[in-house]
Amino acid sequence: MTGGDHRGTGGASGPGGRWLSLVLFIAFTLGGGTLIGAVTAPGPWYEALEKPFFNPPNWVFGPVWAVLYVMVAIAGWRTWLRGYRGLPMQLWFLQLAANFIWSPAFFGMQLPGLALLVIVVMGALTFLFIQLTWKPDRTSALLMLPYMAWVTFAGLINLAIWWMN
Repeated sequence: MTGGDHRGTGGASGPGGRWLSLVLFIAFTLGGGTLIGAVTAPGPWYEALEKPFFNPPNWVFGPVWAVLYVMVAIAGWRTWLRGYRGLPMQLWFLQLAANFIWSPAFFGMQLPGLALLVIVVMGALTFLFIQLTWKPDRTSALLMLPYMAWVTFAGLINLAIWWMN
């Protein structure tokens, strides 16, 4: 199922199932991102790196990612309700997997070059998701636009750190 309206084929039956599935999407996305962020928190290695002038203070990242993860979760949930086997849903899961890989690559393995590759893939997958959901579910596409903007900004920071160090 890659196009058309497949509302209701995602497996959530009835209003209770819909809301439970939303809670699960948010818990998985926000919880996963929070856990990975806590396990791979910036440490002395990151603090010692040269950073670009446009790098925000560290305290900005947590709140921004929390809001974005909720928006990403809602977009994924809406897409899942439309047809969980479709290409947009696969792209959503792949971009989230790339997102969850980025912190271990950058902070855990201390490989900004590898992390840059991961964030480029994440951005491409997110762009494709937005493109494929624009007509059938504009709300999901719009929910992903701030995420796409932040991923692009984070990619620029990643590129600058890789270049400067």
